[in-house]
Amino acid sequence: MKPIYKRILLKLSGEGLMGDKAFGMSAEVIKDLAAQIKKVHDSGVEVCIVVGGGNIFRGAKEASKGMNRTVADQVGMLATVMNALYIQNALETIGTQTRVLSGLSIPQVCETYMYRRALRHLEKGRIIIFAGGTGNPYFTTDTGAALRASEMQCDALLKATQVDGVYDADPRKNNKAKRYDAVSYDEVIQKNLAVMDLTAVSLAKENQIPIVVFSQHGEKALENAVCGKGKFTIIK
Repeated sequence: MKPIYKRILLKLSGEGLMGDKAFGMSAEVIKDLAAQIKKVHDSGVEVCIVVGGGNIFRGAKEASKGMNRTVADQVGMLATVMNALYIQNALETIGTQTRVLSGLSIPQVCETYMYRRALRHLEKGRIIIFAGGTGNPYFTTDTGAALRASEMQCDALLKATQVDGVYDADPRKNNKAKRYDAVSYDEVIQKNLAVMDLTAVSLAKENQIPIVVFSQHGEKALENAVCGKGKFTIIK
């Protein structure tokens, strides 16, 4: 491996943990992801992770049904903590020290996020999983990922998705969708390309953090993305 980044933030979607299930988590998918993350980490790359909670609960979706938005987002943030603990266990099972830091204070379950504590974990060679979003409602996990990538001064934000990059339409619904190899932050915002919410893209732009969008599927998907290989879209 010849990584082109020293420190990355990997954004995983909750839906990406389901595999072929309609709900919840696939042990096989998480086991495979953990093996890929370990390989990248063992190559010398410092790894931070943010995971969504859409496989368990989607705050905005439930709020649209009449649930109080603040409460719905709080439940969604707790879902991300559950996913983070599952991934932590998978990584530690294969011998990789991992810490979960939550934007919500749940001391009996995981550490509460503190900037200097997070840096210290990276200095000690540990993988960090940031859970609980920003700790505030109305902010997506994409925005949380851009925020933590900025705070940790990551070289890139790698967003694992179900498709191999950014398209001008959903390629799973439109076989004529155009794929981008590279696109600017401004173009993503102006064209409202559905890859990350606009707050996250704006934050990445402000802090000059490139966003690499790639498919999580494939034995070397993460390795290739970290090494600048394979199919992906870079936003910068």
